Amino acid sequence: MNAWEGFVSGSYEREVNVRDFIQRNYAPYTGDGSFLKGPTARTAKLMEKVNALLKEEQDKGGVLDVDTERVSSLLSYPAGYIARENEIIVGLQTDEPLKRGVNPFGGIRMARSACEAYGYRLSDKIEEEFSYKTTHNDGVFHVYTDEMRAARHAGLITGLPDAYGRGRIIGDYRRVALYGVDKLIEEKEKDRKLYGKKLMDENNIRALEELYKQIEFLGQLKKMASLYGFDISRPAQNAKEAIQWTYFGYLAAIKEQNGAAMSLGRVSTFLDIYLERDIARGILTEETAQELIDDFVIKLRITRQLRTPEYNDLFGGDPTWTTESVGGMGEDGRTLVTKTSFRILNTLYNLGAAPEPNLTVLWSEALPEGFKKFCAKVSVDTDSIQYENDDVMRPVYGDDYAIACCVSAMKVGKQMQFFGARCNLAKLLLLALNGGRDEKSGAQIAPEGKAFKGVLDYGEVMEAFAKYRAWMCRLYVNTLNVIHYMHDKYAYEKIQMALHDTEVERFLACGVAGLSVIADSLSAIKYAKVTPVYNEDGIICDFQTEGDFPKYGNDDDRVDSIAVEVLKGFSEELKKTPAYRGAEHTLSVLTITSNVVYGKKTGATPDGRKAGEPFAPGANPMHNRDTSGALASLNSVAKIPYACCRDGISNTFSIVPSALGETPETRVENLAEMMDGYFSQGAHHLNVNVLDREKLQKAMDHPELYPNITIRVSGYAVNFHKLSRAHQLEVLKRTYHGSM
Repeated sequence: MNAWEGFVSGSYEREVNVRDFIQRNYAPYTGDGSFLKGPTARTAKLMEKVNALLKEEQDKGGVLDVDTERVSSLLSYPAGYIARENEIIVGLQTDEPLKRGVNPFGGIRMARSACEAYGYRLSDKIEEEFSYKTTHNDGVFHVYTDEMRAARHAGLITGLPDAYGRGRIIGDYRRVALYGVDKLIEEKEKDRKLYGKKLMDENNIRALEELYKQIEFLGQLKKMASLYGFDISRPAQNAKEAIQWTYFGYLAAIKEQNGAAMSLGRVSTFLDIYLERDIARGILTEETAQELIDDFVIKLRITRQLRTPEYNDLFGGDPTWTTESVGGMGEDGRTLVTKTSFRILNTLYNLGAAPEPNLTVLWSEALPEGFKKFCAKVSVDTDSIQYENDDVMRPVYGDDYAIACCVSAMKVGKQMQFFGARCNLAKLLLLALNGGRDEKSGAQIAPEGKAFKGVLDYGEVMEAFAKYRAWMCRLYVNTLNVIHYMHDKYAYEKIQMALHDTEVERFLACGVAGLSVIADSLSAIKYAKVTPVYNEDGIICDFQTEGDFPKYGNDDDRVDSIAVEVLKGFSEELKKTPAYRGAEHTLSVLTITSNVVYGKKTGATPDGRKAGEPFAPGANPMHNRDTSGALASLNSVAKIPYACCRDGISNTFSIVPSALGETPETRVENLAEMMDGYFSQGAHHLNVNVLDREKLQKAMDHPELYPNITIRVSGYAVNFHKLSRAHQLEVLKRTYHGSM
């Protein structure tokens, strides 16, 4: 059988061009979710076993098992199954479900400490093998300057991917299904020959070596699939194979890398083409089509990486960020919503609410109303999905982009990202006030400057802040340059990059934390009277604030404009330092859950926040300072322009059910309308939680009674019980809007 039989012809037949295939063959769906089917008996039985394993994992402290004898890679493990006789889509990271593999290429010390944290010991065999290898972490710390180390230690820049896989690279896993691996190898061999004719300078030599590795691992991908009895050298011939081939591509990536965010991409509309063809042929029914998607999602839900406690402090809840981007509009005005857009969201009903995969709806005012309302219903019922503004991203990235991690957009298979963690804006302000000394340790970690005395003057503070911002941005970019040079050298993502074009555009993803803290602090200095309090060493340890001041999150331009100007200034300053491999600088307002750790590392701030207290997540207003209602809070965040924050602007929004309306139908209507209004202002992102604080309090006190509560925390969702007590308490302190 011709794998493309029945498909409309196009340039995708002559070149690797998944977008062309989608545009010519997909069927937009503008109806509602009434066609959807529930889980089959087979699905329910399989999910019953998965839930039992998840419970066992939870009872064992969050890690079910670790294989300490093998280094994880594509061919390290034999075929593994949950229940072989009962699975449709197959493939596990290791040989048993939820067993975690070891990937020491990021850093052997991290691998060792991760094993020890859960009561395991890394094998002597692996220890000996890596005593002769340089890891990514080794290379980074060979080059780090004293200044970089000091900033890292003080918590001025935290979450740097210098000891683990950097992630945020989306392989175009659809290519495996559409073309088969042999075609992909053939295209990479052509590129090898072209590069072989060029001048052998540093860039071309590196490109040739990377192509060699990509081709080698595409061959390993075929062998991995053969362990399960599949020949993926050829294109997929039906929907089941299309899903299986796509999943094998993703599975290879998560076997090879322990990246911080191993996103899936944008596969649902692509897979819909195969599903609808098989339904039309009588091969599938709606029930069996949903069953295939359910089985696929089960596999994505049990993705696991081995992490250290320190990592979990920064990125709470054991996330993998298996982000799937759903919906959006095409450049030709047709919606990219298909029936499979509904089917993949429907897994949250068929399989129960869950944080993974990180389902992300690309929202547009032009989306079909039936889909908008279905999404809103899913949010009200599960708190499991997030929304990002397709209307601001599509003009920049086209209509075949996807979200990596939480809020970072890139063209699938054509762009990649160098992930860069976050700079602590609140701490940077305190450094400026203390003349470059760390307010916690007293150490001089930044260039020495004038320490402020007496009542703070806004103009003088901003002048000092600008000087330290320039220093910080140069140090930040240089630090990231070191990290990504070493990651390419010692932990290159061979299979993920094999599923990209050889000529790829790169972003350097920088981030900031503490936006609302610094906005409110500067507002206090400008509109009230702020006097520092000093310790015995002459370092500012607290502030006395007299008078009131506008707070970010209340739709007040006096303070909202300060937040915007801080971000614009930071973005502009970053671009002054060239990035590794010519990457384009981007900026995010995204903390993940590191807002808690950042708070611990930061002293008291002029806004009234005490030393050690958590920041608000992402671009959120500080806890319970947005007192003017839900819409005012959303309006403040919406003022941040995407143009200066193209790595994303994370807003985690919580509202009590009654505030949206008295009936389920009214809540759905109001939530959909609220999101239309929010995104029409150019806002970028929204996590939606519809729940009461009291319910979370009960879940914290009695986790055994609430095993499946899912909550959006900062660009991703978690099972609430997987958060540390510190993270849970921070979530409880957030604003839960009781009125619109």
